[in-house]
Amino acid sequence: MGKFKDLLEGQDYIILDGALGTELEKRGYDVSGKLWSAKYLLENPQVIQDLHETYLQAGADILTTSSYQATVQGLEDFGLSEKVALDTITLTVDLAKAARDKVWTELADADKNKRPYPLISGDVGPYAAYLADGSEYTGAYDLGQEDYKNFHRPRIQTLLDAGSDLLGIETIPNVNEAKALIDLLATEFSQVEAYISFTAQDNAHISDGTSIEEVAALCDASQQVLALGINCSAPRVFDGLLKRIRQVTDKPLVTYPNSGEIYDGATQTWKSVPDNSHTLLENALLWHQSGAKVVGGCCRTSPEDIAYLAKAIRG
Repeated sequence: MGKFKDLLEGQDYIILDGALGTELEKRGYDVSGKLWSAKYLLENPQVIQDLHETYLQAGADILTTSSYQATVQGLEDFGLSEKVALDTITLTVDLAKAARDKVWTELADADKNKRPYPLISGDVGPYAAYLADGSEYTGAYDLGQEDYKNFHRPRIQTLLDAGSDLLGIETIPNVNEAKALIDLLATEFSQVEAYISFTAQDNAHISDGTSIEEVAALCDASQQVLALGINCSAPRVFDGLLKRIRQVTDKPLVTYPNSGEIYDGATQTWKSVPDNSHTLLENALLWHQSGAKVVGGCCRTSPEDIAYLAKAIRG
């Protein structure tokens, strides 16, 4: 164990970055299609590096690679060879590292002293992201354990080989996929540090209906999973989930909600209205009381949200 463990032990709050795909969309980039934001790794990678730089300038301590939708199978379906697909996944780490190098070099010493050196989190999204049908929010798919492992293994290996400091296994809606990932880490990536976060539609279960206590116990038993929590879910479900998780584990908790809007997988659009009852900062402060240490934003949150969060927490 190393950098992530040290960061968790040395900080009261660790600030994640915010949305990538929906922020690109807000800036006028078309993210429709199965590759979503990952298509800009092929068409215009500079826009991804620019957004990484924006989040670091906003105060993020962990920068998430743009590999959520970048899987070997998905890129091959798009027409790329396996080598080019793996090179594209490597690029997601290279862009994040280039952004970190640029922003940290330009940062004044006084500002560096106020924050930890940022870490690069290799983003491991669920099999649902490859399906691109919104099943991140239902967990309605079922593969065998070896099939899950075969799907995730090459991306994880590539992210680590490229220099990711840790893995961010996120938006997991399915207990069997979680089991496969945790076992894969234990048996093949025993030195890696990771956090895992799940999606949920109520305050007691992850999206496939499995109790939050069951998946929390799986994470608690893992030597590689140093923190766990909820992401890309409506803020209203977090209170109950965090309290239930805390009854199972003492590990640091992770919270990065979406805006509270509902994602329609058929049209690839966000419906209803955002939950403006609390700001991202207000929620982070509240959830901190239940053990949340790694805090940030997911879909439909912005660099401005992260900047406000960082400024308030760091004074």
